[in-house]
Amino acid sequence: MAFFTRDNASIYYEETGRGEPVIAVHGLIENTLYWEGIAEELAESCRFIAMDMRAHGRTAVSKKPYGFDVETIGEDIMALADHLGLGSFHLLTHSTGGFAAVRHAMKDSGRFAGLILTDTGSATFPGPGDAEFIQGYNDAFARWFEKHDWDQIIAGLRIKPGPFFRGIVESANAEELMDRAYEMIKRGDRTIIAAFVRSFYLDPDPHIDGLRTIRCPVLIVYGEKDDLFIESSRLMAREIPGAQIIEYEGVGHMTALEAPERLSRDVASFIASHPAKDS
Repeated sequence: MAFFTRDNASIYYEETGRGEPVIAVHGLIENTLYWEGIAEELAESCRFIAMDMRAHGRTAVSKKPYGFDVETIGEDIMALADHLGLGSFHLLTHSTGGFAAVRHAMKDSGRFAGLILTDTGSATFPGPGDAEFIQGYNDAFARWFEKHDWDQIIAGLRIKPGPFFRGIVESANAEELMDRAYEMIKRGDRTIIAAFVRSFYLDPDPHIDGLRTIRCPVLIVYGEKDDLFIESSRLMAREIPGAQIIEYEGVGHMTALEAPERLSRDVASFIASHPAKDS
């Protein structure tokens, strides 16, 4: 286990393998365990570094301001790269981690040897709505975490999987995947995650002009059953210059859990085609 300190945050990360440097950043309620199924495969040719975002896993924030916002998470990623002495590196992201990554790339994509965006978008609130609507939606979502423990949440998702767990529940190995998801999410503190939800998901604007400024190689991956992020993935592919896009048939939102072998192959192939400048 390893940590580095940035201001009031102690940020957790795990590192394995040697070769092309890759930083991996997960989505909401996830942590480094999300990448477990692909880390070993990618570590054969990469220096694979998975981090826990603020409010997730073993990362801890000691006091306000907590930094539960897209800009701070993006800066945390770059601070980890600095801490590890990385110049050019690949950034592999999922969902909320992708929000932070693509927003940072709009400001400066110069250090990214490659940007891999799985099941994500460029708006931090995936749908239309004014500030009052978004606040109400996020508050209701946050209260769900505050009211129910992880056992109750998993039990509810088995019945009503929603957009995030549809692919898992409909898969042939649903029980195994749900067990793995449970082992992952129970590491999180529901109260802190609720605070993150209220603070992070605020902007429904996809920032199309910003997408057009991204100059690094980009790979976009989404699951056919990921109802929430199909259109946002296609939008990014249209607007980011030279972006590649892949749809995973029969897969939902959790691509690294549901299709680890395929995702490993596609990520490894993309990285091999775009080596880091100083690797």
